[in-house]
Amino acid sequence: MERTSPFSTLDTRTQGWINGFIGVVIFSGSLPATRLAVMEFDPVFLTMIRAAIAASLGLCLLGLFKEKRPARDQWMPLAIVALGVVIGFPLLTALALQYVTSAHSIVFIGLLPLATAVFGVLRGGERPRPVFWLFSILGSVLVMGYAVAQGLTAAPAGDLLMLLAVLVCGLGYAEGATLSRSLGGWQVICWALVVAMPVVLPLSLLLAPPSLRGISLSAWLSLGYVALFSMLIGFVFWYRGLAQGGIAAVGQLQLLQPFFGLALAAGLLHEQVSLGMVLVTVAVIGCVAGAKKFAR
Repeated sequence: MERTSPFSTLDTRTQGWINGFIGVVIFSGSLPATRLAVMEFDPVFLTMIRAAIAASLGLCLLGLFKEKRPARDQWMPLAIVALGVVIGFPLLTALALQYVTSAHSIVFIGLLPLATAVFGVLRGGERPRPVFWLFSILGSVLVMGYAVAQGLTAAPAGDLLMLLAVLVCGLGYAEGATLSRSLGGWQVICWALVVAMPVVLPLSLLLAPPSLRGISLSAWLSLGYVALFSMLIGFVFWYRGLAQGGIAAVGQLQLLQPFFGLALAAGLLHEQVSLGMVLVTVAVIGCVAGAKKFAR
């Protein structure tokens, strides 16, 4: 798939930035779409069916391009990617969005680049400077302080689920980014989806609602978005961008995701985006940028 990039006339690094940016824009619609979908679909069923649909398409892509099976030592990292970004993050965010708005949850997503960086440090054995950890702690304090100020007792389950979602997704991103160096960008998410297929396909059939009558068009479109774009197409661009432009450099594009997500939450769901929410998001992004700068 990388051979036929529409940006083939550009240098590889520029292609990486473009592909990474497209991936971030696609991911930015995930939480608002999930918020719409869980209003009418059970969150566990939503998680399983979106992964099952994407896994079926991923399997077709692997067959179409006659991709070789991963090496024996690549299956465990693929399982970690599957647990993190195929099952863990979608399930935890779908559960969280039963308690909090997508705008509220997007503030937590501001920690995702930081979580990715931390797991990248742990997996890569790097020793960042002390300033890195200062930014890490400050960013976490800002997010938790925001949650408390908004009334943590009103939705503690939602905030906890979002924090767990960020952690498992950060691990999945770091593991997938490292694996993409040897396996290939889009191949990582396709094989991770295949790894998850024996779990998500039977569960999606088992948990399917007895009747699909009455499900609104917006819920169906949201399911289609999170299955096709959030679960597969976004990762095709994202991992390709990481492979082409460098994990550390292109990974910084995640800092734009909260801005896009807040705009979508306000425009599509008509959710209130307060000045405080925007300020906290900007502050968290500043902490993540600082942590990235001193990661090495």
